[in-house]
Amino acid sequence: MDLLNTLVDKGLRRELPSREEALAVLATSDDELLDVVAAAGKVRRQWFGRRVKLNYLVNLKSGLCPEDCSYCSQRLGSTAGILKYSWLKPDEASQAAAAGVAGGAKRVCLVASGRGPTDRDVERVGKTIEAIKEQNEGVEVCACLGLLSDGQAERLREAGADAYNHNLNTSEGTYGEITTTHTYADRVDTVQKAHAAGLSACSGLIAGMGESDEDLVDVVYALRELDSDSVPVNFLIPFEGTPLAKEWNLTPQRCLRILAMVRFVCPDVEVRIAGGREVHLRSMQPLALNIANSIFLGDYLTSEGQAGKADLDMIADAGFEVEGAGTTTLPAHRADALAAAGAAAGAAGGCGSAASAGCGSHAEAGAEAGAGGCGSHAGGGGCGPCGGHAAAAAPEPVAQSDAEVPTQVAADASNARTDLVAVRRRGAGTDLAPNA
Repeated sequence: MDLLNTLVDKGLRRELPSREEALAVLATSDDELLDVVAAAGKVRRQWFGRRVKLNYLVNLKSGLCPEDCSYCSQRLGSTAGILKYSWLKPDEASQAAAAGVAGGAKRVCLVASGRGPTDRDVERVGKTIEAIKEQNEGVEVCACLGLLSDGQAERLREAGADAYNHNLNTSEGTYGEITTTHTYADRVDTVQKAHAAGLSACSGLIAGMGESDEDLVDVVYALRELDSDSVPVNFLIPFEGTPLAKEWNLTPQRCLRILAMVRFVCPDVEVRIAGGREVHLRSMQPLALNIANSIFLGDYLTSEGQAGKADLDMIADAGFEVEGAGTTTLPAHRADALAAAGAAAGAAGGCGSAASAGCGSHAEAGAEAGAGGCGSHAGGGGCGPCGGHAAAAAPEPVAQSDAEVPTQVAADASNARTDLVAVRRRGAGTDLAPNA
């Protein structure tokens, strides 16, 4: 197919496809799907080989967010039955992170619900980052705390943060239909603040909220323009108790086309399959590894993920390998640029421990994208802006056992398995071990 040959050639040269070409990927037929995956796979292997990076979420603060993001189970007015708890102590967060690192995770993403952090919250998270890095040598840490104020990204970097996640989620033209308590421009500003501070910028999207193909292309082009090192692709989990509870718009084939389009537009960045992969890709998850080079291990923010061992088996069975801690994730040209930016930011702002090596582990262990599941944050789009202003209740430990977790979900929206997204999170805030 001429289209795919053109897209592969452009991807190998890091050349931006035209909007028409990106839209054409989303419009391909099921008969062409394997050709689309194979073409995207050529681009993926050029820049990332057959490595799969594992990321692990630690939910520092859950529920009662004052923002009204329609996709989020933690939003203002949500009646979703999720855990609600205030800040984890640094040692608790470090213990939770250790479970993911033991399972092979190279990066830990620290997430907190709310509009954005106070300066006290930033200090608290800084202590948590220090605790995690003391206990887990070589681990990378991405923070996802919502909208940042001036100077906060720099303080996170001084504390040892390697990356910051804040997703655009959808196109600028339709953002106001999803959220009214902050703007698309607010989100762009936060990603730019992270960039300016020398942090690796992680920003992605949520598919399945009723958006058009044009919306998907718009947001991915915007992410390329922002020069995100990592682009997490979330697939909406329609939580009961949220405005998007009835939006079951995705099939495994649709998800694969979306991932392929992202890879063609952003050929040399870390494309991460984030929240909703188990629900929407289902048995096609191994095929998606031919396009994306990064996934989350274990659970998400407010819902369970696939068991960690199942993820590791899937990666091995599909002929891929888990990326080691000593391997740089990003291609050399991106890793070098990020290290230089980190050094420059450190020189300008006196960035403590992060400056000398291009922001902590950036220079050596892969200055790559943040834990993408943050932002839109998995579990159902996750916790939109993520941050720290909302009041929080004490933990309410409710969870299902492995035997109670359904293993599949109907593709037909009229027969949606809402019980699949009603499961509670293990680990932090519960008396059950993390699903890593």
